[in-house]
Amino acid sequence: METYANHKSNTARTYEDLRDAIIDAKYPPGEKLRIEQLCKVLDASSGAVREALSRLTAEGLVLAEPQRGFAIAPISRRDLEDLTDVRVEIECRCLAESIANGDIAWEGRVLSLQHQLRSLQQGPYAPGSPETQLWHRLHEAFHRELTSACTNTWWQRLREQLYLQSERYRRLSGPYEGTRRNISAEHDAIANAAIARDSETASRLMAEHLRMTTEILLKSAIPSTDSPPKKR
Repeated sequence: METYANHKSNTARTYEDLRDAIIDAKYPPGEKLRIEQLCKVLDASSGAVREALSRLTAEGLVLAEPQRGFAIAPISRRDLEDLTDVRVEIECRCLAESIANGDIAWEGRVLSLQHQLRSLQQGPYAPGSPETQLWHRLHEAFHRELTSACTNTWWQRLREQLYLQSERYRRLSGPYEGTRRNISAEHDAIANAAIARDSETASRLMAEHLRMTTEILLKSAIPSTDSPPKKR
């Protein structure tokens, strides 16, 4: 008989595995999700899969369609632009408060992640490789750590949700190779400003960092449902 603790663990694992698969573009936008098939792929019970789909629906990564089941949420250029506007606002708010509240231990964690990301120079450019998978994990941890000293839990929740949505767009577009972008230098500049407690510069650099990603994505071949991007 499955215990409550095991059920909770299996449900959490199923959610994380399905979320990661969606973010990693293993399921394209609009694809139907069949519970029976997901049970086999994820090696999970139907209950765990349903709970995972419910949570992902609340997060906007999955759509629940009446009488039709579940499907991967579509994407659009307009949505990406709107998402970026909100993410810049929330990310920079969290960053500014984190800079104000962060202690020496926080500085050490930021510097450690900064160093680890810098060591993976080819991380963003080799989709599917172990180095790229590690880079994705460190990249998420780096952004989370920069804002981790923010004490507003609602801002933090919103920041996390916006990050996941943005990450799905980023991974759908493919690698950054050919963009002449030095992501490592951008991360270094943001981290250095944060450690120096220069909130204004760190926030400006963060906004530029996020918006540059969006500009690249808008020029990429992402499978959006709308026409070319609106002019700013």
